[in-house]
Amino acid sequence: QVQLVESGGGLVQAGGSLRLSCAASGSTSSIGAMAWYRQAPGKQRELVARITRLGSTNYADSVKGRFTISRDNAKNTVYLQMNSLKPQDTAVYYCNVQWVLLEYWGQGTQVTVSS
Repeated sequence: QVQLVESGGGLVQAGGSLRLSCAASGSTSSIGAMAWYRQAPGKQRELVARITRLGSTNYADSVKGRFTISRDNAKNTVYLQMNSLKPQDTAVYYCNVQWVLLEYWGQGTQVTVSS
């Protein structure tokens, strides 16, 4: 099993930056891809960015060029650097980890972007 602890959310003005972190613990040797999802009020949860164990990435069109996902396999941590934030980026952000044939979710961290 894997436990995930997220940090880094908060309130920021439009145009600002935030960095989210998600640290995994437990049976981390079997962790595969890591990702960030987000869910805004009244909307479905959506994929923001994903990174494989070897570092291949993909992003939602809405965040390309503004957000960067990275991971430190030695620390079992995934990061999301968010720049040029917009009010429409406001959501609860969730860390997601693939582990063998299962997936685990973090508890979520609120990101609020004021206009």
